[in-house]
Amino acid sequence: MEIEAPDTRTLLARALAGDADAFGEACRAYETRLLRQALALCGETSLAEDLAQDTLVEAWRSLRRYNRRCRFFTWLCAILLNRYRNTLRARRARPLASLAGNDETEFQDSIDTVTDHRSSPDQAAHLCDQASLVRACIQSLPTKHQQVIYLRFYADDSLEGIAMALGCSVGTVKSRLFHALDKLRRMNTLGALASDSQTKSQTL
Repeated sequence: MEIEAPDTRTLLARALAGDADAFGEACRAYETRLLRQALALCGETSLAEDLAQDTLVEAWRSLRRYNRRCRFFTWLCAILLNRYRNTLRARRARPLASLAGNDETEFQDSIDTVTDHRSSPDQAAHLCDQASLVRACIQSLPTKHQQVIYLRFYADDSLEGIAMALGCSVGTVKSRLFHALDKLRRMNTLGALASDSQTKSQTL
């Protein structure tokens, strides 16, 4: 099964041959999603806009490293995460607070809740606080664990796609995801967050 739509594959092929216009057209379909991912990461609109723009610039500069074995959006999200980590280092950010969960499904429910944009103003304010808590949790993990959590639950890619994006085996992704979720569970806060959130029908 192809991982990109035919039109996107054509545009990316032209972009890889040096066509900047084709690259811009290919990215246009992902701009809104990428901005939402940036906002979910940092929680600041102006910074999110800068991160999304920097990600697209860096993607164009390093496009020849994209091997088309993972989704293009996953590759963009991996760049976005690196740009965000660089921003945190530049700010000399201190480690933030933590939370945890019971399993992958529970963590997905919490992510779905804090990134839901169809809430009332009161709910939105509460979810904003929860989103900050989730971001703090993820930022407290080692880099390799941040990557798999972010690409699995925010970028919503498969284990195989994550492995391709990170240049490692599926087994390595599974191991990192297991250990990341275990660390979150031991932080012992995500359970309370999940119980306070809206019931979801979706599972992984």
